[in-house]
Amino acid sequence: MTAHADLCRVWIGLDDTDNPESGCTTATFDDLLKEISQINNVEIVERRLVRLWPFAERRTRGNGALACVIDCPKASLLFLEELLSNFFNQLLFELEIDENSLTSPALVFSFEELDENFYWEAVRKKVDLDIRRESLSGVKVFSLENSDWGLIGASSAMAWKPTENSTWELIAWRFSDNIGSKRNITSSVVKKMEKLHPETFVNRDPTADKGLIAPRTPCPVLYGIRGSKPQAVLMAHKWIQAQYGVEKCERFAIHRTNQLSDDHVLGFSRATVLTKSIETKGAHSSLQVLSEGKNLTLVAFKEGGNVNSLLRTLIPGDRIDWLGMKAPDGSIHLERLSVHSSLPRITGRPICCNGKTMRSAGSNQPLRCLNCEKVVEKHWLYEEINLNGIELVSGWAEPSPSQRRHLSKPLSLGIPLSSENI
Repeated sequence: MTAHADLCRVWIGLDDTDNPESGCTTATFDDLLKEISQINNVEIVERRLVRLWPFAERRTRGNGALACVIDCPKASLLFLEELLSNFFNQLLFELEIDENSLTSPALVFSFEELDENFYWEAVRKKVDLDIRRESLSGVKVFSLENSDWGLIGASSAMAWKPTENSTWELIAWRFSDNIGSKRNITSSVVKKMEKLHPETFVNRDPTADKGLIAPRTPCPVLYGIRGSKPQAVLMAHKWIQAQYGVEKCERFAIHRTNQLSDDHVLGFSRATVLTKSIETKGAHSSLQVLSEGKNLTLVAFKEGGNVNSLLRTLIPGDRIDWLGMKAPDGSIHLERLSVHSSLPRITGRPICCNGKTMRSAGSNQPLRCLNCEKVVEKHWLYEEINLNGIELVSGWAEPSPSQRRHLSKPLSLGIPLSSENI
């Protein structure tokens, strides 16, 4: 959809207005859009919540940034710019942000779509701030002169081009008097919500019998409901708000998101296992593989559950398909894992009398029972790989919902694509 002749399409992005302990960029962005909506004949076309590279040094857990697309009357563009400037200055004042603050906000707006590569760079790797700043020289940016880290996320969210496979998240915010207190949303309510509204997803972890929609930080967010369609998350929200005992929200908004997209990875790769797994402190596991001509270290954390268990069953010579992210230390943090083919597991020599193992009589000699003198051709006993107790979907293992990244696509929504097809 394009803007009317008397309207101008505008892209706006905001990031880095919060920190891990408090604050909320989504609520701040909603405040901004409320002010923008007061401009006569302005239309909020779409809100966007974009998750970026999970290893970014300056990040909250979800590493999210906000953007929106609006249609603004051309006669009101100067007023819009003034509104954005005033809003940002007031934000700095309210949050007591200066050049020494950990929070480094940026508000960006443009009359043209930004280069899509801004998004792909920020969702898959570390972004050089100086290079990004220079690339945005023709775009209006509100930030602190020497503390403008937020422009990376803001510009990347603006540059994201949604697809028909986008997901949606409805975010509901708390009344100010409730912020800091326990959220009244039980796991049983979330369980029933998902059953009644099947187009919502990843809102609960059935393995731990707990809901995932409510954050555990003292931020203004009451909950976030994820789903495949805007109407699906809206209906789920209306239902949950109507339930007895559930905390009522002050306001809510629906965002198009890149969550569950797998945009942060390049598809799965095939590898040959070179070593047995090594268990490290904390019950994490790692092993060496040869993948696409490179020696790699694959890491499966204890929290990875089935991925960790599957990695531990592997032996040298097994062929696997893996999907994960390259960490700053060069290792691969696994997100999904599958056994393509496996070697037989040697269990020992044949057993004869009284449970005694038959022994070799020497080089090129048969096996002999030392008790009854029975002789058989030298051979080993073996068994196939044992995957009992490891939950797989079409042969793939994945962490439980509560241990997955926001960007990770659940196996219930489709098995990974090969990197050759990305």
